[in-house]
Amino acid sequence: MSSAVPQARWFDIGLTAAAPLIWGSTYLVTTEFLPPDVPLLSATLRTLPVGLLMLLCLRQLPAKGWWGKIFLLGMLNIGIFQALLFVAAYRLPGGVAATVGAIQPLVVVLLGWAVLNARTSVLSWIAALCGLAGVAMLVLGPAAKLDVIGVAAAAAGAFAMACGTLLTKKWLPPASAMVLTSWQLTAGGLFLLPLALLFETLPAQLSLANVFGYIWLGLIGTGLTYVFWLRGVMKMPAAAVTTLSLLSPLSATVLGALVLQQKLTLLQSVGMALVLLGVWLGQRTTVIVPTSAQAKLKVSS
Repeated sequence: MSSAVPQARWFDIGLTAAAPLIWGSTYLVTTEFLPPDVPLLSATLRTLPVGLLMLLCLRQLPAKGWWGKIFLLGMLNIGIFQALLFVAAYRLPGGVAATVGAIQPLVVVLLGWAVLNARTSVLSWIAALCGLAGVAMLVLGPAAKLDVIGVAAAAAGAFAMACGTLLTKKWLPPASAMVLTSWQLTAGGLFLLPLALLFETLPAQLSLANVFGYIWLGLIGTGLTYVFWLRGVMKMPAAAVTTLSLLSPLSATVLGALVLQQKLTLLQSVGMALVLLGVWLGQRTTVIVPTSAQAKLKVSS
């Protein structure tokens, strides 16, 4: 089978890639705009309001028999992932958290091969390893600070979302990407809300900067981007989609250079090239999966 990507599918790839590129702003927004030390609250405010708003506008609920699956997908892709993402963002430098999170493509390839018997080519492994090495060059250095809880949270969050991606591919919920996003954001947000109320002290008040940060993360960094992302998950092979997630730390590094005046080293430049190579290989070595609910899961060709 040819490794070339059909021209018509570059639109799907580009639209899906927009999600991790925007997600790269999460670490900058968290450190510069959000109140400190409230990861569960931040995860809840990022997901539940926009999820309920979308659900109210779309007025569509899961069919009978899908409630349990949707709740599990919402927990994996939204609730657990977002909670652990913010724990990592608060406890680690953004670069370190992004590097640990870059294991997601490898997790998808491994689980798809070992658990779901998905077809996996050598180039798929090379793409994942190449991207991980590139991200490490981008963001790790002698000054990188490691926190055991933060590293564990970032790794567990990447694992949760990888599992959610594979299950979404396997089940192919009978809904559009926008409707599926509303279901998962609501389910994940409802999972997070009691945890935030039980385990965190809420800020006495939110500043204008806090409100702006949550609006950006909620409407753009979550509502819009998860529509793009879940659309890609339903239309593209899982390995191709998760390889695009490598663009998030690349985006975070570029934003740091542009906004925080952080200088890029030669090693970081080489890392950028490796990340882009990994993303390119991830798309060239995969085939598009039919969107029919009866389609067989394929991670890559």
